[in-house]
Amino acid sequence: EVYFKNLSKQKQKEVMEKNGNNHKLRVCVATCNRADYSKLAPIMFGIKAEPQFFELDVVVLGSHLIDDYGNTYRMIEQDDFDIHTRLHTIVRGEDEAAMVESVGLALVKLPDVLNRLKPDIMIVHGDRFDALALATSAALMNIRILHIEGGEVSGTIDDSIRHAITKLAHYHVCCTRSAEQHLIAMCEDHDRILLAGCPSYDKLLSAKNKDYMSIIRMWLGEDVKTRDYIVALQHPVTTDIKHSIKMFELTLDALISFNKRTLVLFPNVDAGSKEMVRVMRKKGIEHHPNFRAVKHVPFDQFIQLVAHAGCMIGNSSCGVREVGAFGTPVINLGTRQTGRETGENVLHVRDADTQDKILHALQLQFGKQYPCSKIYGDGNAVPRILKFLKSIDLKEPLQKKFCFPPVKDNISQDIDHILETQSALAVDLGGTNLRVAIVSMKGEIVKKYTQLNPKTYEDRLALILKMCVEAASEAVNVNCRILGVGISTGGRVNPREGIVLHSTKLIQEWSSVDLRTPISDALHLPVWVDNDGNCAALAERKFGHGKGVENFVTLITGTGIGGGIVHQHELIHGSSFCAAELGHIVVSLDGPECLCGSQGCIEAYASGIALQREAKKLHDDDLLLVEGMSMKEEEIVSAAHLIQAAKLGNTKAESILRTAGTALGLGVVNILHTVNPSLVILSGVLANHYVNAVKDVINRQALSSVKTVDVVVSNLADPALLGAASLVLDYTTRRIY
Repeated sequence: EVYFKNLSKQKQKEVMEKNGNNHKLRVCVATCNRADYSKLAPIMFGIKAEPQFFELDVVVLGSHLIDDYGNTYRMIEQDDFDIHTRLHTIVRGEDEAAMVESVGLALVKLPDVLNRLKPDIMIVHGDRFDALALATSAALMNIRILHIEGGEVSGTIDDSIRHAITKLAHYHVCCTRSAEQHLIAMCEDHDRILLAGCPSYDKLLSAKNKDYMSIIRMWLGEDVKTRDYIVALQHPVTTDIKHSIKMFELTLDALISFNKRTLVLFPNVDAGSKEMVRVMRKKGIEHHPNFRAVKHVPFDQFIQLVAHAGCMIGNSSCGVREVGAFGTPVINLGTRQTGRETGENVLHVRDADTQDKILHALQLQFGKQYPCSKIYGDGNAVPRILKFLKSIDLKEPLQKKFCFPPVKDNISQDIDHILETQSALAVDLGGTNLRVAIVSMKGEIVKKYTQLNPKTYEDRLALILKMCVEAASEAVNVNCRILGVGISTGGRVNPREGIVLHSTKLIQEWSSVDLRTPISDALHLPVWVDNDGNCAALAERKFGHGKGVENFVTLITGTGIGGGIVHQHELIHGSSFCAAELGHIVVSLDGPECLCGSQGCIEAYASGIALQREAKKLHDDDLLLVEGMSMKEEEIVSAAHLIQAAKLGNTKAESILRTAGTALGLGVVNILHTVNPSLVILSGVLANHYVNAVKDVINRQALSSVKTVDVVVSNLADPALLGAASLVLDYTTRRIY
């Protein structure tokens, strides 16, 4: 202990030398009401008692100067303090607007006062709106702020104001260990936080043994005994004024029914106080024989009154803080003090919505005696605060620093991770299935949903919306941020308007359909729509062989034949959105009929439907099955059976596939001679069966200048979904990065 005392003296000596040996710390204490003066007065007495270290300036404002609230500035004068400035800052009205106007009026008046006083430090207490004006003015005028009672938790708007003052203040004096931890959690510098206890406890803990009976008789009558009266102090709750007035009315009804002598103090100047006073007068409290209604009681006398009361009731912080020092029973009503640390003497009635609840609480608490609580102080706060003030180095930078806790590196802040988690909803409308997937920026299909494609427009659109909503909800769980919706569909599409103009025969009731509007309205996301062949080309451009290639063509070989053309890195749609209908390039004037109504199209030779047609013909003539093949009676003949038969040596199946490959190869030669791409990508389930045939036709039929073209098979597992996703990802990321 001696070591730390000597260390403290040495530090104070060093600070005095830094600040200049003759410089006294000029401290401005601003007090706004009777409650904060009870906390500030002990500090003011301590500062006044050490004139060799401090100069004290006292500024009085707020309800101190209002007659309706007792003109409490007089008790400051009675304590022999010189009031340097009186500021009338309260705009009457006792409603929310009046509180705001009062803050504004204080902000207008305070700069002149602070310019004149030029304090080194301003001491601000608590969580009142007047205190917020004081802290704001001092912070903006580069005056250091010492905040008393920061870090505490309670209800109403006071919490927000208290924490706002904390962020403006440079130094903090707190009353409890929890408050200290809250300040540290709010990133305040631990070296600038003092756990001192509540200054009012310095007076409380030495006051109980003084003569109190004369004080009790003066305020409550000659016939009143100790522990046989009640002190009531209730303020409006500014965030729920109507409910707090109703609660006050119920409290008065309960006190009238309880029939004990009661000292009722008028509420503070907050919004709603005028209505509470009106309730008191309506119930005749000021003239009721059991009640004494007063605007103000000096703090010394108030201590004696609550110390010897049978009970205190209301929602004042005094009830949960100071009264605990005497073990007096307290009934805390409502939410105004929610979160405050309390002793066992406090009974909370959070939802005081009936008179009976409050009356029952009075019956439980009245006349009890609880152990004294020292949660908020041990009686030595002021010496600690004065020592703390002496340690302040005025040559330190004024700009306060926040001590943010170490934060673990968050990979989501890295640009690569952002690109990975940015995702698209991809929709693929096929002839058989309807699929929706969450696709990441890197082309990973994170989640996929598959349903049979309904036959009617209404059912199909409803199912798309349902699946998209489900996928969008799931995206949150898999850490994906959906940028938009991309839709791949068969048929001719106007991508500018998001409308399917004409559909293939495989998808019924799917012409002149606006897909963008209903899906965008439902999901609140942008929507892109394009033909499935174009989407396959986009998938290759972003994720596949076409990445970085300026000119290439993609051919889809599946149920039908489609594709997309990329020229100078851009997809070609054509003047009527009919470009790249590659399946309908005619390669024979008298070939088989195509689903489009024409004859000799590539699709009529090389599509899955065309191969299935030829396989059925062979099967009907008993020419399909060869040794090593078998089919069940109910099994439907498909293109797969034709391919299997060709592999097992069926010459007719081989001939059909050869013809299909030649037709596709001739179509590719026409494409080469028309747009001259450097790359042809074959995609779809039949691509591997056609690639060699296509290369052979190019070598035989193409001009020598285009024979060097690369023909490759796509390595993408799901080009339709990936292409739909790339509609979103290419556009949105181009806009963002």
